[in-house]
Parts: sequence; C-alpha cells; structure tokens
Amino acid sequence: MTAASSSSVPLRAALYLRVSTARQAEHDVSIPDQRKQGEAYCAARGYQLVETFVDAGASATNDRRPEFQKLIEAGTAKPAPFEVVVVHSFSRFFRDHFELEFYVRKLAKNGIRLVSITQEMGDDPMHVMMRQIMALFDEYQSKENAKHVLRALKENARQGFWNGSLPPIGYRVVAAEQRGAKIKKKLEIDPLHADTVRLAFRLALEGDGTSGPMGVKAITKYLNERRIFTRDGGRWGIGTVHRMLTRKTYIGRHEFNRRTKNGDNKPDEEVIPVSVPPIIDQATFDAVQARMKARNPKVTPPQVVGGPTLLTGLIHCAKCGGAMTIRTGKGGRYRYYTCSTKARQGPTACSGMTVPMEKLDTLVAKHLEERLLDPARLEEVLAAVLDRRQERATTDSDEHYVFAIALR
Repeated sequence: MTAASSSSVPLRAALYLRVSTARQAEHDVSIPDQRKQGEAYCAARGYQLVETFVDAGASATNDRRPEFQKLIEAGTAKPAPFEVVVVHSFSRFFRDHFELEFYVRKLAKNGIRLVSITQEMGDDPMHVMMRQIMALFDEYQSKENAKHVLRALKENARQGFWNGSLPPIGYRVVAAEQRGAKIKKKLEIDPLHADTVRLAFRLALEGDGTSGPMGVKAITKYLNERRIFTRDGGRWGIGTVHRMLTRKTYIGRHEFNRRTKNGDNKPDEEVIPVSVPPIIDQATFDAVQARMKARNPKVTPPQVVGGPTLLTGLIHCAKCGGAMTIRTGKGGRYRYYTCSTKARQGPTACSGMTVPMEKLDTLVAKHLEERLLDPARLEEVLAAVLDRRQERATTDSDEHYVFAIALR
C-alpha cells in the first residue's frame, strides 16, 4: 500500500532538483532526467506534485542555494503547501551528513518527509541509521572529489593554462591548444575593457586633468557618470574598483589558489603563479599601491574621528533599499546619514535623501524613550525579570538540596 492510498486525499509533494556543474548536467543526473524520474515517482505513488525547486550549478556542501532556501521556507510555513519532498538521491539534497539530518528534522517537525527516488527508506531507527551512513559516504566522496579536482586545477595552472573561471575585466579567454577531448585555455588582453583598466590606474595616479590623483570613490563616480560600464553592462562599485586597482594580474602575475572559501589568504607555497599578458607596467602599479596605502584610514587617520553613531547599519534608503552611511560637511562640522548607493556610485545610481544625523538621532531617541521607557512597560519588564530570578533561585536551591542528599 502506498502512502497516498491510505487516504482519499493524495499527499502533496514538492520536487527538488540539483546539479553542481555543467559536466554533471551532461550525465545521468541532469536536471531533465531528475525531473522525469521525480514526476514518474510521484505519479506511481499517487502524490500530487504541487511545486518544483531547481538549483542548477549549486554545491550541496552548504545551504547557500536560492531554491533550496525557498523549499525550506515553504516547508516550515504553517500550513505547509506539501507533505513530502522528493529528491533523486539524498546527495542531491545535501552532501554534509550533519546538515542533512538538521534539515530532515527541521522539515519533520512540520510533518514533512524527505524521500529519495533511488534510496527508499523507512522511518524506523534502522533506516534512519542507514540514511546517516549513506550521508557520511556522500560527504567523504564529495571531499575526495574536491581534492582531486583541486589537484588537477593546480597542475593546469602550473602549465600556464586558465582554469575556466570568469577572467578579470580587461582579459578574455581563448583556446590555446587541444589535448585529446580537452581544450586548454589561456588569457589574452581584451582591447575594449583593457582601456578601462588603464584609465582607472591613470586616474588613481594623475587624476582627470582638472584635479590631482583620485581615490577609489572618485574613480567609481567618474566611471559611472561617464557611462563607462562594467563588462556585463552594470555599474561600478567601490569594491570592484578597489579590487581592480590592487590586482597583480594586471602586471602579468595572476595567482591561482590564493584564497580559501572564506576569503582568507592561503600560505604562499600553495599559490600557483600564472603568467598572463600585462596591461599595467610594474612602476605604475607600484605607484598606485603606494598612494592607496597612504590614503588608507588605518595608516593615515581621517581629519574627523567620529565616535559611535546611533543608527549606522540600522537604517536603509527608501528609494533603493541600500544601507544609510555617514557623510560629513563643512570640514566635519556637520554630519549626515545618506544612501550608501548614492555615496558609492553617485546621484545617477540613486536619488535617495540625505538627513542631518542629529535631527534623525533625536527623533529615534525620542520615539524609543516614549515606547521603551513607558512606566507601565517598565513595570511589566521588571516584574518578568524578578519572576525569572526567583525561579532560578528556587531551581538552584532544589539542586543544592538534591546534591546534599546524594552526599549523605
């Protein structure tokens, strides 16, 4: 008897599909194949398929997957729109045994079961243990595969080839040679965007002719105002410009395997240098680095040293949703909250308002005072605190009594 046949109302099911790489999509676990098998599985068991979630090109070693998060959000809602989540295999759902169990139990608390097309399991302790063992093997296999892939990528980089990631702006990927079925690739200069890189370094070192050398923020504003777009047609941000001005790739020394997944630097012996055509000469690059270091607030403190602010990180622009940041005027005599998008990319990015800091701080503080420091509210809060203290004191007393009895 199937799960759905025990009731006149069929169980509602959600289908979750995932592949992590383009190569995997070409084999037997492709998205269309998973979808076909999942739909057939639901039909055979009388499940009503109500929704399908697809993560294409997402790793199962973490939960940073948009469709996965939508699935979990729906699965923990009350009432949930489905009772069963169907996957091709448990490794499609998660390759980390701890995280797998965490989300299985999270869904189970809302009455939702996770079922695998290729690894059918029951809910008894024996099957739960088998699922956990399979998850451990999946996690081990994933880590071993990652080691082998990294080893191959490092060897490819040692031979001077590009490893397939998106190249820095100013370069493009071209086929260098073919070895069997594999096409080895290298970087060459992209003439159009290489001029943008050279412009940014020139602005940092000499300015635009109307002023002296420009900082990262000024260069970002300059590029955006003149509609000099990024490679994908987007707007420049301060972080993107800063990375461009500090990237050693532009002097012909690209570094592969420099950072960990967390963004930390790896030891130098693990870094593989890859020679690429230079866009910027060494002298220009060094001069820009020295100038940026001198402008760094950690090295040269700003003229106005601000203390803690009340609302930084808490308020957002009503126009674009970006965070509000602090800006000063008249040599630091006046301080304002202003839209960070507008501050980074200029008024063409957002027309958000600027508010005097003192005025907004006063309004918020007054509102908090009226709401939080209301006598009736304070009485209620303090009463709750006293009750908890009394409860804790009673618990501690009971524990001491039991401990004393045990020692007798």
